[in-house]
Amino acid sequence: MKFNGLVIGIPKEIMEGEKRVAATPETAGKMIKEGALVLVEKGAGEGSYFPNEDYEKQGAQIIENVCKLYAESDIILKVKEPLFNQEVGLHESDMMKKGQYLITFLHPASPANHSVVRQLATKGITALTLDGVPRISRAQAMDALTSMSTVAGYKSVLMAANRLPKFMPMIGTAIGMIQPSVVLVIGSGVAGLQAIATAKRLGAIVNAADIRPDAREQAKSLGAKVVDLGIPPEVAIGEGGYALHLTEEWLLKERKALGEIVSHSDIIILSALVPGKIAPILVTEDMVQNMKTGSVIVDIAIDQGGNCEITEPGKVVEKIGVLIDGTKNIPGMLPSSSTWMFSNNIYNFLSNLVQESSVKDASNQDGKIVIDTEDEIIASSLVTYQGEVVHAGALEAMKMLTRRDGK
Repeated sequence: MKFNGLVIGIPKEIMEGEKRVAATPETAGKMIKEGALVLVEKGAGEGSYFPNEDYEKQGAQIIENVCKLYAESDIILKVKEPLFNQEVGLHESDMMKKGQYLITFLHPASPANHSVVRQLATKGITALTLDGVPRISRAQAMDALTSMSTVAGYKSVLMAANRLPKFMPMIGTAIGMIQPSVVLVIGSGVAGLQAIATAKRLGAIVNAADIRPDAREQAKSLGAKVVDLGIPPEVAIGEGGYALHLTEEWLLKERKALGEIVSHSDIIILSALVPGKIAPILVTEDMVQNMKTGSVIVDIAIDQGGNCEITEPGKVVEKIGVLIDGTKNIPGMLPSSSTWMFSNNIYNFLSNLVQESSVKDASNQDGKIVIDTEDEIIASSLVTYQGEVVHAGALEAMKMLTRRDGK
């Protein structure tokens, strides 16, 4: 059996507002049928409407003491990065032990997570981040980032519309016509395309910006007017069709091209990411200064540093008359749909890591995790290994911040 002998821990998420859980009763049951012992913290699934009894029916053990869950597990499956647990007075990383495996969204390039990444390395924990899964055919069923980006793109527009002090669609009244709101989506990846589609359904005028020609064509197919940023394809596109990290010279040109359309927008959805890197700053404080009072920015890219220079991570603030939403766990606001997708993604990811037991090989009676650094999926997801930080994007970001701070 594939997971034979492995103890898999599913703790309750403790980030404020986070209601997702890393395993549904269904995926817990699949792991159990494959030989795993699954430990679920009491109440872990309640935010996604999965009661303890549903896990127990599948054969999982409900654990009240989260420290015990961490101590007894070989593998920890989580949704978000380890945080300080107020109830027990310990950081989640301090509950972990040498040789343990952690699979979650770590966003290791984000400066906010550098400390916990270093802590995991120091403790000898092998950590893998789901935002590192490459968008290749073999990894599609493991691609939690795409799943969560779909949720974030959809929900971000609803959040912005809820805060906007005007109608989204054109409204005809007895006293005249109210013009539709203007939405700008920067970054036409999965989240951006979902944001475009949602804004169009709500009746807004939608503009879209992306440095990749294919992404612009996709945005155009959804009815968005495409903004020409003037970035040559050879500068913009990297391996696999992903956006490259631009030099400061090209970023300045991109910001200049965005300046006018930013000033005319009622809503801006920011979703421009570079895989494994800190998100580029595309909307500066000066650009926000030129926006209309009452406008709204939702910075979906905040988990990787954010695309707006003055977004505050995890906060919704008004600055210069513009509401800037830095909510960090937007998919957690749709826990049922996002948990269903996430739990299946992480199950498939774990299955790729585990070497199935061989009946023919008497020395290998249990399933075991194999860190094959030649495997593209594992190599791009691996963050800490054998006591070291090994994630290229995290290391680059750490060095960049060290140089900037003069330390």
